[in-house]
Amino acid sequence: MILVLHGANLNRLGTRQPEIYGAQTLADLENQISEWATALDLRVQCQQTNLEGVLLEAVQLAAEQGFEAIIINPGAWTHYSYALRDAIAGQPLPVLEVHLSNIHAREEFRHTSVIAPVCAGSIVGLGAQGYRLALEYLNTKLTKLEYSDPPNRNAPRMA
Repeated sequence: MILVLHGANLNRLGTRQPEIYGAQTLADLENQISEWATALDLRVQCQQTNLEGVLLEAVQLAAEQGFEAIIINPGAWTHYSYALRDAIAGQPLPVLEVHLSNIHAREEFRHTSVIAPVCAGSIVGLGAQGYRLALEYLNTKLTKLEYSDPPNRNAPRMA
């Protein structure tokens, strides 16, 4: 099972800055994530909190609770929560950072993610599709599928 964590202010999706985050509500997003997971034969559990300590504990306890991976959109905690960074670094599960908006094209303080260096990867600016891509990556990782080179050795490789 994959734990999908939504941080600060994501409960306001659909009403908070729709020009940046779109009109989709958090409930809509979570339903879509569940549909994508089902199509991949994965199970997800979604959780949102506006309390940093609750988010930290969810990350810390994920492996003990039987989760195999985490997808996290911590909201603004992305940019300054070293406690969240330490929680991610201190547990064994693969963690993917996802942001609906392109944090690198927004205000300067949003350009830095303190959690990115301890995550398996980051997906930013692709809207809800970022969660789908995260699920697809984790499906590959969790089922131990490996990318193999195409027969033409001179063909471009996926990075």
